[in-house]
Amino acid sequence: MKRVAQVIGLPAEHREAYERYHADVWPTVLERITASNIQNYSIFRHGELLFSYFEYVGDDYEADMARMAADPETQRWWAVQQPLQRPLPERAEGDWWTDLPEVFHHE
Repeated sequence: MKRVAQVIGLPAEHREAYERYHADVWPTVLERITASNIQNYSIFRHGELLFSYFEYVGDDYEADMARMAADPETQRWWAVQQPLQRPLPERAEGDWWTDLPEVFHHE
């Protein structure tokens, strides 16, 4: 299993819309997340910062993420969400969310 944590900005003026969308995520988007071998997916908010965490349980993370990115319904969802978010300047080239390194884990 691979644990993934990411952050992105959420300007205060977009908070209500973002949280309203995420209170009723489109079923096709949830199905694609599951089909992409993602479990225990959560998004938390702290002020103007979103923190996401999920567990990847598949065998080919890059291929599963590519299939998710190619999915038309996921693309439509992202097109609605991206204007609400503010990527952080330190994100990797080509990334939207900023990946965080894991520095501690205890089970």
